[in-house]
Amino acid sequence: MVEWDIRKLQILRTLRERGTVTATAEALRMTPSAVSQQLTNLAKQVGVPLLEAQGRRVRLTDAARLVLRHAEAVFEQLERADAELTAYRHGDVGEVRVGAFSTAVPALVVPAVRALRRTAPGVAVRVREAEAGEAYELLAAGDVDLALSLAAQAPAVGDGRFTRVELLADPLDVALPKGHALATAAGLRLADLAGEDWIFGGSGPWSDITRGACEAAGFSPRQGHSAAGWTAILAMVEAGMGVALVPRMAAVARDGVVARDGIVARDEVVARDGVVMRDGGVARDGVVMRELGEQRPVRHVVAAVRKGGEDAPAVGRVLAALRETASRTHEGRPVP
Repeated sequence: MVEWDIRKLQILRTLRERGTVTATAEALRMTPSAVSQQLTNLAKQVGVPLLEAQGRRVRLTDAARLVLRHAEAVFEQLERADAELTAYRHGDVGEVRVGAFSTAVPALVVPAVRALRRTAPGVAVRVREAEAGEAYELLAAGDVDLALSLAAQAPAVGDGRFTRVELLADPLDVALPKGHALATAAGLRLADLAGEDWIFGGSGPWSDITRGACEAAGFSPRQGHSAAGWTAILAMVEAGMGVALVPRMAAVARDGVVARDGIVARDEVVARDGVVMRDGGVARDGVVMRELGEQRPVRHVVAAVRKGGEDAPAVGRVLAALRETASRTHEGRPVP
């Protein structure tokens, strides 16, 4: 099989366009002798004569025109490849695999993907839901390119394998049953709920976060019930079985909530007399979400990539979209 030389084919094409060896040499910034030598070598490679004398000029043979007819398809494909590589270098195309914990997927990742579809439609994001510890294992193994987790579960800042990016300080609100005495109380503090039964998991990060927040407020929470899923937790709150801390991102993920007048309400939900209302009924099926004032507890959300991975253009695009989404998350405090 012939070993095709793209540079020699470009010289042949230029000769066809310019008509003379001298004009070809000027266009390509070569000497006429170098042009002649390259075309002679190309003829030897393909095994057929490519030029024939025509007075003081040369003209292309039928074989040369056949070669160029096929070469044009190659040049076209190379132009496409060059354009795609340019887009890749600028982060306009590429695939980024993201591992993220459950509440981060609808609250951060999905909005970021929607934004990227508008600004960088060539960037494909592949999402894999994973607990924070697993997400970092996937990241270290090369199975994902970017991991989202809680700072408390992330590897240490000094871990040389990863670069961490602080995304969001996610506020924790308290979920109370509709008829609770403190459901409409002004200036509610976490310490005001010290005597309540609390609903949270028996172990794991959310248990640690709940216990840590309550202890920072001056009391140890009395665990009335153990549950890990928000559906189960809020169902028990609605039934008056206890109260619970709920991260704002989890509420946003469920209902698109925003904070209004100290009460967390869904979009298009009006707060009336301190109770969240929708069309005359209490939103969230009898659960009132309350802010906890300026001293409210937060959980910190971070993204991480393998060291140096942040320099990959497409990964940089996704990170930028996540930070922009985090900055717009309802009542969250984005990290500058």
